[in-house]
Amino acid sequence: MKNKVCFLFLLIIVNLAAKAQQDPQFSFYEQARLTYNPGYAGTSRAISGLILNRTQWSGMDGAPTTMVFSAESSTELWGIKSGIGLNIIRDELGFEKNTLVNLNYAYLAQTDYGDLGIGTSLGIFNKAIDGNWYVPDNSSYHNQNDGLLPSESVSQVALDIGFGLFLKSNNYFAGISVTHVNQAKISFSDDAYTFYTRHYYFSGGYTIQTPNPLFSLQPSVLYKTDLAGSQLDLNADIIYNERFTGGLGYRLNDGLIFRFSVDLRNGLTAGYAYDLTTSALGAYNSGSHELFLSYSFAIQKIRNKKYKSVRYL
Repeated sequence: MKNKVCFLFLLIIVNLAAKAQQDPQFSFYEQARLTYNPGYAGTSRAISGLILNRTQWSGMDGAPTTMVFSAESSTELWGIKSGIGLNIIRDELGFEKNTLVNLNYAYLAQTDYGDLGIGTSLGIFNKAIDGNWYVPDNSSYHNQNDGLLPSESVSQVALDIGFGLFLKSNNYFAGISVTHVNQAKISFSDDAYTFYTRHYYFSGGYTIQTPNPLFSLQPSVLYKTDLAGSQLDLNADIIYNERFTGGLGYRLNDGLIFRFSVDLRNGLTAGYAYDLTTSALGAYNSGSHELFLSYSFAIQKIRNKKYKSVRYL
């Protein structure tokens, strides 16, 4: 009985942590739009790919680490202007490993306010728990025959659905989306289970041209909530010559974000972000690190072999 109580308590703690960050957190959330908004697929009018790696709360045992591969493109399906996309996301937190693979489709429409993508995602979510438990010597709380305690790694798979709208013009963007619409349940036993909570995302940004034509300013915001907790990111980037970008951000009640990216020409863009934790967790870690490399080229210019970064609106 003590073993069962310990395991259920541990599962509750992990579930609470998952609700606080059930979806991965990104400092370069503009580059990772497709991971949380399927309406973005195809709105860049380019064929784009992204590789991103995030190490959160560096130096803290069991802290989250995230790997992302994402790709999207505009196309025509049966004569309908559309966007398609693919996400592969690997997220690790403590002894828990989550993998999401999904396909994205967006219907693209031109409006008086810009290009609008109405999208949905369909995929498979795998949650795995490592069965290699640390047990203190001579512990009376461990029974190797307890069926509730996995003696080896266990995993479960669930269907995952998302929905999103994304509006983009030459000077601004706005998005609203929902992940885990179906709130799939993951059961490891009759007594041990969890579920994916719906997360609601609201994003927006605007490009401001300065008197100096070489410089522009791009403030942006991302707000997400599961209706039990919420997180707000505020960022301001300075762009030089449509190639070099430096920015400062603030994540409410969490930390400061410093980020830099550079257009390497020929469609390649690379970036690095450092998060300085200002909450109580800052005493136990040395910050978070995020790297990305993206490649994109505008579809209408493929024939001329001319490349264009879609980093800028």
